[in-house]
Amino acid sequence: MGAVTPIGNSVEEFWKGIREEKIGFGEITHFDASEYKCHLAAEVKDFDGKNYMDVKTAKRMELFCQYAVAAAKEAIEDAGLDMEKEDPYMVGTAIGNGVGSLQAMEREHKKLLEKGPGRVNPLLVPMMISNMAAGNVSIQFGLKGKSLNVVTACASGTNTIGEAFRSIQYGEADVMVAGGTEGSVSPIGIAGFTSLTALSSESDPTRCSIPFDKERSGFVMGEGAGVVVLEELEHARRRGAKIYAEVAGYGCSSDAYHITSPAEDGAGAARAMTNAMQDAGVSPEDVTYINAHGTATHLNDLFETRAIKLAFGDHAKNLKINSTKSMIGHLLGAAGAVEFVACVKEIEENYVHATVGYRTPDEELDLDYCKEAVETEVPYALSNSLGFGGHNASLLLKKYQA
Repeated sequence: MGAVTPIGNSVEEFWKGIREEKIGFGEITHFDASEYKCHLAAEVKDFDGKNYMDVKTAKRMELFCQYAVAAAKEAIEDAGLDMEKEDPYMVGTAIGNGVGSLQAMEREHKKLLEKGPGRVNPLLVPMMISNMAAGNVSIQFGLKGKSLNVVTACASGTNTIGEAFRSIQYGEADVMVAGGTEGSVSPIGIAGFTSLTALSSESDPTRCSIPFDKERSGFVMGEGAGVVVLEELEHARRRGAKIYAEVAGYGCSSDAYHITSPAEDGAGAARAMTNAMQDAGVSPEDVTYINAHGTATHLNDLFETRAIKLAFGDHAKNLKINSTKSMIGHLLGAAGAVEFVACVKEIEENYVHATVGYRTPDEELDLDYCKEAVETEVPYALSNSLGFGGHNASLLLKKYQA
């Protein structure tokens, strides 16, 4: 596994931050946000792409691609994957991303207006488009198998890992380097989400991202990447790979309801969770923990709670539910992938992290949202992601039994 996050630029640092209940929120430094309603973001700190690739290569990659390559490098090294011993056409790439590089668009659009079309960077398009995260990871590490980029807004990371999982099941690949990445803390990104009234305008970093809390006021934009190496079981065993956990099920649905709001009754998200459980062959009662989408917007947390109740019935009250976004904000297309990494660590260490900052219950939000961390057996972890456009995706992870 590999991770670049607002609370640490490796899986070890990220997980240490999670266990310490560290929050990654602070004043925006990527640009001057003094005139914006929203001043806080969850930025990646102390990151330098040149630490993960040569200088020339780094200069030709936007941040979202640099984050993806950095996380992929860590994941491939952690997996001990030696490409000289693999059939490169059976090792694929699947890196999801929400919007590509808003910064490249802003920068070159300014040139276009001020200096004319002849001054636009000839590399604008290959630096901007969202599939270049997958493309650059494939190129950097010689992965010649199936290569894809799923763009389903905030569900991108979860969908991409799920589609990589399906690719291995179908026999199209032995190994998939899969995850999500995002680097959209930029003027147009912050302004756009602010105009949509989706972002919190809270100035207190300890109260700006408080999923499921009655005082929640919107999400905080984050950035980073999460990448994992998925591998067919027998292939992993033959090479003596360390196996962290098993992907057991993947489910999707569409709300077919509204471009930004989830369906009010939660039926779409419930169906994605149910599909994932059915795919894994488990009953709702087998699942004890959910890593929620949990954005801290008023509607998302309400409707996701309704979805959990629909999918799990009376068992919903027995579930431990948390939101990693309470510490790292909303990483958009990378969110589901980084939360997947968190789920794997929770399974490995029998530890469910707190929803940091949660303190004031809301009337209809009456489930267990983990005000405090808990040491408990985690046989399964269900990870939810919900994206604008009505995209719902759920992944069910399982503790690996050798």
